[in-house]
Amino acid sequence: MATLERTSALAARHAVLGSDLEDWNGMGTAWSYHSDANDEHDAVRDRAGMFDMSPLKKVWVKGVDAEQALNHLITRDLTLVAQGESVYTAILTEQGGVADDAIVANCGDLTFLLCHGSGSSMELLQQSAVGLEVDIQLDDDLHNISVQGPQALAILDAHTPMNLAQLPYFHHQATSLFGYEVRISRTGYSGERGYEIFAPAHCVVDIWDQLCELGVMPCSFTALDKVRIEAALLFYGYDMTHEHSAWDVGLGFCVNLAKADFRGKQAAQQRLSKPAFKGVGISINHDDALVGGESLWLNGEEVGVVNSPAYSQRMEQSLALVHLSPGAALAGTKLEVRSEAFTGTAEVLKTPFYDVNKSRTRA
Repeated sequence: MATLERTSALAARHAVLGSDLEDWNGMGTAWSYHSDANDEHDAVRDRAGMFDMSPLKKVWVKGVDAEQALNHLITRDLTLVAQGESVYTAILTEQGGVADDAIVANCGDLTFLLCHGSGSSMELLQQSAVGLEVDIQLDDDLHNISVQGPQALAILDAHTPMNLAQLPYFHHQATSLFGYEVRISRTGYSGERGYEIFAPAHCVVDIWDQLCELGVMPCSFTALDKVRIEAALLFYGYDMTHEHSAWDVGLGFCVNLAKADFRGKQAAQQRLSKPAFKGVGISINHDDALVGGESLWLNGEEVGVVNSPAYSQRMEQSLALVHLSPGAALAGTKLEVRSEAFTGTAEVLKTPFYDVNKSRTRA
């Protein structure tokens, strides 16, 4: 096993469950367990499952100029995000490409929490903070257990003094859980109502164990891929990269061009009117998941590529998030799928594939 620069306090729990702790974002990550990923998938959709999302980088941004630095970094307008609220945002390069996506939480007292994946948010934040009075600290002691599913609320609410049912979508609150000081955020990456528990290393293992005792199923990133693809949620490095504009990949909704300035704004405006492609979803006539990287064809012309494939046993469909030329991206369009290992047909579908109106997430 490779030596990793970051370690989750839950690593031993993952190993017992069968994980080889593969690298993601510099931390050993549970890509698979001995349990069946389909059963984990079912737990999230029917009951409650939990993921160790600690490989996300948690960055504290504090000081009188913290908001200014972050507002230059992100495409949303942070001045509109009140204490106790969070916002999902894109982060752009100077060329208007997507450098990363992230969630920024306003914790009050000139303090913000930036959570991001494998993109370059940290480096770009440091650039945005040059000359400003701001303290930036990566916090690997802060762990993140994401509890997702229709029973998540009832399970967690019984063990915290806050009224969790009253916590709105994309809001967060410092509280306690099982007697430990934590921050609970009503966010997730599953297409279900769920909560992320931010807890320090000294108590996160006991929180994990108590959740297991309450019937919350540990879930691998293989199951996470299934639920997030069903919900058409993007993964940086697969569905978006620095080569893509926010308009290409469907993140235009989180680019606030009315804001005075942010990195890449001018370049992003120039790319608004000419997206190279559209990020959409397809269903493939196949009884398994594609590998990824397959080319997509329409009337003998190559029109796109498969980015994130998964087989949904619940929907009994082989699904994928893809990039398609705008003319081919209409729902109902029939496509040909080609690779050295597979040739078949597919159809463009509306997304999300699962819970089209997102009523479960926002319930």
